[in-house]
Amino acid sequence: MNSKLRSLGIFILLNIGWYFSAKAQNTAMSHADSLNHTLEVYYELNKTIFQANSKPEDIDQLFTHFTDDFTYVHPKYGGVYSRTDLYNGYINNQAQGDYDGSVVGYKITNKIVGLNAIVVSRKYLLKKNNKTTEGENQMTLFEFRNGKISRIFEYW
Repeated sequence: MNSKLRSLGIFILLNIGWYFSAKAQNTAMSHADSLNHTLEVYYELNKTIFQANSKPEDIDQLFTHFTDDFTYVHPKYGGVYSRTDLYNGYINNQAQGDYDGSVVGYKITNKIVGLNAIVVSRKYLLKKNNKTTEGENQMTLFEFRNGKISRIFEYW
């Protein structure tokens, strides 16, 4: 009887181990899914903002997906911007009519998802003379914390 109990105990322990192993794999997949979802929302909201009829509320909605200490880094265009700096830039561009509908979407050409980070290679889809063309390939690193974007670093 002792060997039957020992066998049953080993069986139970193995099943518990398999259960937690499967749960850990599912957690890793849902983490990547969560990052991808936030990234998709980011691009969709930007697409909305880039239209001529966008409103400040669209910008407000985008910024709910950023951490309070969010930073935007673009060495080619001036360096590091705080969340407030970037928000004011969006509002000013919108007020000046810079968001005129010439950017109609985006095409992701490559993406690498890591732990709390995604690197994206993408092209904006541009409307010119009633024709949609692809812009230049651009690379961006997104870093995440607690489900929100904490930093965007542009490499173009």
